[in-house]
Amino acid sequence: MRDVVILGSTGSIGVQALEIVEANPELFSVVAITSAGTHPQLVIEQAKKFGVKLVGVTKNAQIIREALPGVQVIDGPHASTEIAAITCDVVLNAITGSIGLAPTLAAIKAGNRVALANKESLVAGGDLVIAHVKDDQILPVDSEHSAIWQALLGEKKSEISKLVLTASGGPFRDRADLSTVTLQEALAHPTWTMGPVVTINSASLMNKGLEIIEAHYLFGIAYSQIEAVIHPQSVVHSMVEFIDGSTIAQASPPNMKGPISLALSHPHRVPGATKPIDWSTSHTWNFAPIDESRFPAVALARTCGEIGGGLPAIFNASNEVAVQAFIDGQISFTDIFAIVSQSVDHLRASAATTLRDLEDVSAAEDDARQIASELVKKVAHR
Repeated sequence: MRDVVILGSTGSIGVQALEIVEANPELFSVVAITSAGTHPQLVIEQAKKFGVKLVGVTKNAQIIREALPGVQVIDGPHASTEIAAITCDVVLNAITGSIGLAPTLAAIKAGNRVALANKESLVAGGDLVIAHVKDDQILPVDSEHSAIWQALLGEKKSEISKLVLTASGGPFRDRADLSTVTLQEALAHPTWTMGPVVTINSASLMNKGLEIIEAHYLFGIAYSQIEAVIHPQSVVHSMVEFIDGSTIAQASPPNMKGPISLALSHPHRVPGATKPIDWSTSHTWNFAPIDESRFPAVALARTCGEIGGGLPAIFNASNEVAVQAFIDGQISFTDIFAIVSQSVDHLRASAATTLRDLEDVSAAEDDARQIASELVKKVAHR
């Protein structure tokens, strides 16, 4: 029986994790959940259903307290960070955005294992996280990194030639002109069901850029040895190429319950976590290079990662501002990358070369958000 804390319980990953728990009550017990609190009734339902005694939210705390007598409700911006540090077997960090960094660090410093779905923890504060983490303390939940992790089990790092991340290519992989993309189109992902921010990041391939940085920190592999390719079927989740020319790939139908369950239950696998590939039918799997002229975010992310210091945090924070502006109808889809690129260019020379603590990360993010917000205003009023 694993005692599990779920940060971001009402999001896509959090909801699926709870479905895994419900299907396997003999394996998992949920001891705490956290959420922004935007959907208080869902939080209440989750707490009641799983007998949770500790809840963390940033909004609607009083509504939740009144509905859950006997349950401790912690509220405020640091609720997830506080709850991540309680004693448990595994903390699933399914928070979206760089606000997930502090909880990740809190969980690690408390000695908890972290099932990490919050890629921004490593993008914005990878140096800080890696400085504190122990072997097998972070287990990846992103399907791409879970695939690489599985392919590397029992292998020698010295014999790795490259890591190959796969990308569905999103809804616009075959669309030449992206200048007229609407929000509705950007949210219509062809293979995955995700939250709006991650879906838009996938549509721009910004997500793949973030994942390259994440892979660098998770596996300690140089950026020059990390590639990404388009794979529309999203069945091969990623691959590892070795020095003898062989490649090991991990494949399964596109479903996040496989990676989630493995990160929660490692070193064991959860029976029936997801449906396997149906080998009784014919399959065609395609792979193609990324067109970086249409999707320049991948190359920019690599550059920011290679430079390091505060630049990846600047890259990520400016993207968060730009994506929200696109959701709010202030800018166009192609403006997202333009704003991120200009923010990075503006702050590159002044960015911290070393991140000493969370305050350094916050300072870099604050600068990026200020510049990106100013650029959004200029675009919105053109």
